[in-house]
Amino acid sequence: EDELTIVDVRKLKPVHKQKFPYEINEIAWNKTGDLFFITTGLGFVEVVNYPSLDVVCKLNAHTAGCYCIAMDPLDRYFAVGSADSLVSLWNVKELLCIKTFTKLEWPVRTVSFNHTGEFIAYASEDPFIDIANIQTGRSIHQIPCKAAMNSVEWNPKYNLLAYAGDDKNKYQADDGVFRIFGFEST
Repeated sequence: EDELTIVDVRKLKPVHKQKFPYEINEIAWNKTGDLFFITTGLGFVEVVNYPSLDVVCKLNAHTAGCYCIAMDPLDRYFAVGSADSLVSLWNVKELLCIKTFTKLEWPVRTVSFNHTGEFIAYASEDPFIDIANIQTGRSIHQIPCKAAMNSVEWNPKYNLLAYAGDDKNKYQADDGVFRIFGFEST
């Protein structure tokens, strides 16, 4: 079901439900909570006002479905990962794409900013997780993986990256793997 549900967690009841005639994948809120961004299977990102739920605009973000989205902790940028294997970096205020990260060859499954907004990590079925500098766009490190990664997430205070995927371990062939990677900022 491609349905957006907003839940009042104090009452544990839905306060709004909306069905979509197309695939929706991930949602991210801006820092002030007055906008949220919805990735769609049609390659666009819907920017929605809250609480009115009026669509502010639809951004033609990618040539294929948009799977994942992350907000920069300083509320300057958001990043969108797509089935076209690209990650696009957008200016939050102007809603313009300012950079594209192109290291992957498979659909992007997950994307995350570090706590300073200086680095972005993103992954797919490629045999690595790419970590890039936001300002230069250059890859600064790649973490080798043996299988598809489903989630990458930076620690909110430190340059520690947690990641989980289908990477099998030597003890339980059917289990996925969860790891943490850390490095010193330069």
